Parts: sequence; C-alpha cells; structure tokens
Amino acid sequence: MSSPVPELARLLRTSLAGRVEEAYSLARHTTYRLGGPAALYVEADGADDLAVLGQVLKSFEGRAEVPLLALGRGSNTVISDEGWPGVVVRLGPGFSWIDALASGPGLRAGGGTSLPQVANWAARRRLAGLEFLVAVPGSVGGAVRMNAGAHGGEIADTLAQVIVYDLGELRARHRESSQLDLSYRHSNLAAHHVVIEARFAMRIDDEAAIRGRMKDYRSHRAATQPPAVQNAGSTFKNPPGDSAGRLVEAAGLKGFRVGGAWVSTMHANFFMTEAGARAQDVYDLVHEVKRRVAQRFGVELTPEVRFAGRFESDIRPRQGSSPR
Repeated sequence: MSSPVPELARLLRTSLAGRVEEAYSLARHTTYRLGGPAALYVEADGADDLAVLGQVLKSFEGRAEVPLLALGRGSNTVISDEGWPGVVVRLGPGFSWIDALASGPGLRAGGGTSLPQVANWAARRRLAGLEFLVAVPGSVGGAVRMNAGAHGGEIADTLAQVIVYDLGELRARHRESSQLDLSYRHSNLAAHHVVIEARFAMRIDDEAAIRGRMKDYRSHRAATQPPAVQNAGSTFKNPPGDSAGRLVEAAGLKGFRVGGAWVSTMHANFFMTEAGARAQDVYDLVHEVKRRVAQRFGVELTPEVRFAGRFESDIRPRQGSSPR
C-alpha cells in the first residue's frame, strides 16, 4: 500500500490553521539536536486544530496505520536517525500562556508553555511550589506527562487538574491530578492524549525566599550537571534507595563513549553528544551502560529518556577514548 502521508497532508492543509509539513526535520525540536524527519509534522494552533487532526486520523482507521507521536520541547526525547514514520504533533504558540487561578493561590498554563517561564511568572506573584522548574528545559504538557521533578519536588506536588485533548475520542476532558496515576516520572497519559492546559494549586510565600530557592537550584545545577545542550537531562530513573549516577560512576563508566555519544565526566547520569553523533549512538550507549550496571550490581536501570522511531538493537557498542 502506498504511503498515506500525502493524502493526510492534503486534508490537513485545507482545514488546519497551524503548520503542516512533510519530511520535516525533528532534530531542531530536541535538546540532543539529533534524529531524522517526521513523515508528517503538525503544529496545532489551537484546540480546533487538534479536533481536525483527530478527525482526519480517524478517517484512516482500517485503511492505513499512522503512528502518532506527541512532542513537547524534546528535552527527554531521542528521535531515530530514520525519523518518525507517522504524524508528529506539537503545540504551537497559541498554547503558550499563563494566568492566575480564578480562586485560591495558583496558576493555570497552556501545555506548550516553557517550565522556566512558569517558575519565574509564579515567583513574581509570590506563588511557591514550582521553583524547581526554573532550570528544567521542558514544557508544561511534557512535565505533566512524565511527572517531572528536581530538587525534591515534582509536578504531582502542586498539580490540581489538567485539560487533556483525546485524539481518539475527539474531545477535551478535564482530569483531576488523582486520575493521572502520577508516580516517579510516570503518568497514565497515552500517545493520543495531549495536555493542553494544567492548573496548579500553590501557596503564598515571600518573593525573596522564592527567588533564593530558585537561585540555589540554578547554582546547584550549574555546579553539578552539564549545560542543557546536546543532552536530554537525566538518562536513567533513580532506582529505589539509590542514585543512577552513582551506579554508573561506580561501574567505571564516566567518559565511556559509543561513537559520538559519551557519559558525562561531570555527572554520570547525563549522556552527551558531539557534532556528527547519531541517535543510534545514544541508543547504544544507553543500553550498553544499562547492561554493564546490571552485570556489575544486579540493578536494572530504567531509561528516563524516551526513544522514538526505529533503532537497531543488535549493534555492539565499542568503547573509545574519553570525550575530547
């Protein structure tokens, strides 16, 4: 069967206010700056665009399989070198906004809003509880999906409610935080769920105290973690009662390299890349480090970074020199 992408693109271009592109490079939308193109890229301008996308995808059911990937700011995503074979949907500028809650201290934000923007907006209004987001390079929607956290805080601590657009049911639904099954770096949101709004119940505090905590978090990140470029943040989830970085370092893997990707010498749970690196290099490095830690300590590390698209699983990584 021929690819459904040209017909999908034609149908969407006639109906969407947002952007529709074929063979669109996704590397620019991930912090690793790696990976191939989306067969079809859709940047939704509003909820109406999501409704149209859902309707068009539903019309192809039974005719062709169209894989769907929701992509935020790409701060924990590695796109395959081959790219994504179906539709990638991102929230456009219309989903980047912040407002105060109608009652009680707190805020509501669009799913595409950047996390540092949320933290700073809250601080200016003496709203406490989201300071840890100040150095997290992601979006509100992505943070909810993975229950993002840092410095002892996580989204679940303040999240009250979300509005999720269901591309399968073609409607937006309000869901309480308690309905999301939030746990460590986990929610029950599926691929066809797009977080378009989140509401956070917060507390009032002294602005200087809030700013002080934010400064401490930024300083700690700068002192202990590599810059948020050419990496995807923490690579593995911390196992119960231990630290993934400690285990990787104890296994002697700081500086361990596969192709153009290597384990940071600054923090062993951050994996870096250089110019010319491939997404496959990152995949191989992650799985080889996981294998060696399991072999050495009997602990199965779970990747926090997600891999999207097709990767070769039978590549045997090679160890090279320490990063230059």
